Amino acid sequence: MILLKPSIDNIPAYVSALQKGWSPDNLRSKAAQEQIASISKDAASFVLNLDDPTARAGPVTLPDGSKVPRLPSIRRWIWDDEFCGHIGLRWKPGTEELPPTCSGHIGYAVVPWRQGEGLASAALVGILPEAKAIGLRYVEITASPDNPASVRVIEKAGGTLTRTYIADKALGGHETLEFKISLAE
Repeated sequence: MILLKPSIDNIPAYVSALQKGWSPDNLRSKAAQEQIASISKDAASFVLNLDDPTARAGPVTLPDGSKVPRLPSIRRWIWDDEFCGHIGLRWKPGTEELPPTCSGHIGYAVVPWRQGEGLASAALVGILPEAKAIGLRYVEITASPDNPASVRVIEKAGGTLTRTYIADKALGGHETLEFKISLAE
């Protein structure tokens, strides 16, 4: 498994996953169709905006339809002989704190036909050096209590449960587990 910076060369594999029913956003079911439309309109801009460390791509649409300012972020494609999913890192410059409308520093999604192979665990461990390189001392990652597979991924990467809380209403207002992974050596 390797983490690839999104590229126009590999966009057909990404689109194929979207067309097969995979969604890069586990909170917004419309995201896959929106991305297919965006890629059809301008694939080069779509790919460019996936890796956005200066937050130039404009606002983010939340599950309730509201929009919030984009945080700096990078996205990597999980690749193992084919496109297997993605992992993203987002941050607020100068602090580990995140706005309440952001569900953690890291989010990931593996295509259903490749789940259970350890790809999410490997991707999470693989992106931690990038989080440290931008100056984060730790990352926070959230999971639903109804998603034990994601909890295991986070715990395998060294995550410890720090709190259970109710997510912001814009994110669905559901019970959420928050984990912290220290990036100290």
